[in-house]
Formats: sequence, C-alpha cells, structure tokens
Amino acid sequence: MAYQRHCSSDAATQVAGEQFAAVLRAGDVVLLSGQLGAGKTTFVKGVARALGVVERVTSPTFTMVRQHDAHNGQSISVVHHADVYRVESLGEVLDLDLGELVEEAGVALVEWGDLAASVFGREVLTLDFSVDEDDEDSRRIDAGGSIDSQRAFALEIWSAS
Repeated sequence: MAYQRHCSSDAATQVAGEQFAAVLRAGDVVLLSGQLGAGKTTFVKGVARALGVVERVTSPTFTMVRQHDAHNGQSISVVHHADVYRVESLGEVLDLDLGELVEEAGVALVEWGDLAASVFGREVLTLDFSVDEDDEDSRRIDAGGSIDSQRAFALEIWSAS
C-alpha cells in the first residue's frame, strides 16, 4: 500500500513532519529524498519539534550531521539530522558512521538518503518529496520502507490528514 501526503505550503509540510513523528520508534532510520527545495529540511523541523527538540533545526549541509536532544514520551532522546548532499562517494557516507549514530534511544533523519541507502543493512523508512509542477508551494510526500502492521496503521492516519 502506498502512503502519500499532500502539503500545500511550508507550514503544512512542517505539520506533516510533526504528525509523522508519531510513526517513529527509537532506533529508526528515515531516508528523505527529493530535489532541492522539495521540503526535506522543513519536514525535519516539524519532526524535531514534535519530538521535543527545543533548539533551532537547520540544514546540516556543511556539517553533514547535527545531533539534537529530544524530550518526548516516545523514548526517543536524540534526533540525528544528516545531509549527505555534498558527499562524493559511498566511502564518505560510510565514514560518517550514520548507522552507528542511532542507538537504542535515537532516530536518524537523513536528507538525500537515496545516496546513502546502501549503507544501511537494517530496515529503514523512506520518504520521497516532490514539488507539484503546477504549484511550486505544494509538495507530495510518499512514504515507504520498513512498515509493519502497527506502523501501517499510523501511516494511514498520517496520509489521511
């Protein structure tokens, strides 16, 4: 089954991120893909806010990975926000140890995740962002990946919002 969410603005994309946070479990890796300006960082800001990150969330394009303390009732205490856009080889992705960042109480959100997908030996969630050709403010987010029945139910609610 396909899980899809339409967002008509940046604010709606952040709300989609906030609501997606309910799908997450400690130890999750979420790979975000899509063209520049498709809303990946905006979405991550919403996820982080819902998980209780109080500091400002910005794109980690130049630092590659940012770590944020999280305070929530989901047992997720760290949000790792990575961006592998500037990585030039799979070896550089491996050097970032993204898979090692996610300990039992953390989640990793990896922008340009399609570039890093082969690094993760475990199941991951995937989000593909696309811009509406007729309305550059509108986005479509397609969710997939490691989806069990409990998560499928949560994604059905998320996509129906």
